[in-house]
Amino acid sequence: MIATTDEPAASAAAATPAGPAVGVGVIGLGDRGREVLHEAALLPELSVTAICDIYDPFVKRAQAIAPKAKPYSDYKALLADPALTAVILTTPSNLHKDIALAALQAGKHLYCEAPLASTVEDAKAIASAGLHAAPKQIFQAGLQKRVHPQYIHVDKFVKTGALGTPAFCRSQWHYKTSWRKASPNAAEQQMLNWRLSKVTSPGLAGEVGIHSIDVMNWYLDALPTAVTGFGSIVFWKDGRDVPDTVQAVLEYPNGVHMAYDATLVNSFDDTYDILHGSQSAMFLRGDKGWMVNEADAPLEGWIVYARKEKINDDTGIVLVADATKLLALGKMPGKEAPPPEKTMLHFALKSFAESINTSKPSVSGPLEGYRATVAALVTNTAINTASRIEFTQDMFALV
Repeated sequence: MIATTDEPAASAAAATPAGPAVGVGVIGLGDRGREVLHEAALLPELSVTAICDIYDPFVKRAQAIAPKAKPYSDYKALLADPALTAVILTTPSNLHKDIALAALQAGKHLYCEAPLASTVEDAKAIASAGLHAAPKQIFQAGLQKRVHPQYIHVDKFVKTGALGTPAFCRSQWHYKTSWRKASPNAAEQQMLNWRLSKVTSPGLAGEVGIHSIDVMNWYLDALPTAVTGFGSIVFWKDGRDVPDTVQAVLEYPNGVHMAYDATLVNSFDDTYDILHGSQSAMFLRGDKGWMVNEADAPLEGWIVYARKEKINDDTGIVLVADATKLLALGKMPGKEAPPPEKTMLHFALKSFAESINTSKPSVSGPLEGYRATVAALVTNTAINTASRIEFTQDMFALV
């Protein structure tokens, strides 16, 4: 039986910081940067001591969240701050390269949001630098699902064969939003709307699809061999050239395909990842997971006692990531009141701090970040050109 991602003793140890609070600087104070500041304020493992952005209104908004942090407009000045041991990079992806390389060169631990960059060349430069950084320098790519307890838990079921023979996968991201930012200044408006131009944006596949693609790479323990994509601007006809709705099919070894779609036009059915296999389907939505078994799947004893829920017309077995911990406390997994919700970003930042304090490389390191970025960026190219593109193994290699 797979009951949890860790044993009770490990869970108890994880409840307190593994070391002193890590002094971090956040570079890039747009929507994502401010999310980071909010989450970091809730983590005793982190202490935000500096913030940086070239856009003054963003700096002022960020100061309201982190009033004790020293503000900078020049990232080079921030990197020279001896109080900082780590940097969280949340600028637009097309600006990552120079900042990431400078941060690593300055000896800082680096959390770099995904995708690593908006071009494969820049992503390779960043990942290579992260791979060859000083032995105790931590590089973590912002692939949040890699370090999320629920996704780690489900991976154990997949790896022990509960899925059976993988058949196909599906993922989606639906959220109605324009992505457009307003500014009375034309130059500032262009800067703020970097996501709407193909020159600077990795598109929906790069901005959001990368996380689902990475999950399939991880769970299938494989890399895609080809991708076919389609995209169009069906609703937000405001001068952008980045599609607001996309579909893609990624091909994996052994005839397995992943179907992916994302849209800025409609929010129905939200976001999820599904793997279908000969024995079961694994369904993940947010921080929850279910396993729906086939009638001919082996009936293991623990399944009789597991909590079940209706999933459409089927019955799903609730996969509870902290089951062992709950049992040790005399509680029934899935039947107790759910713990306070913690975002994926919470677990990502916590993992980053723990890697720094324990000197253990992140499981979402430079190679994982690079491979996911390559897969997502090539998928974006296939979408923009309505074509099929084959991957070669050397495309995923870091020298």
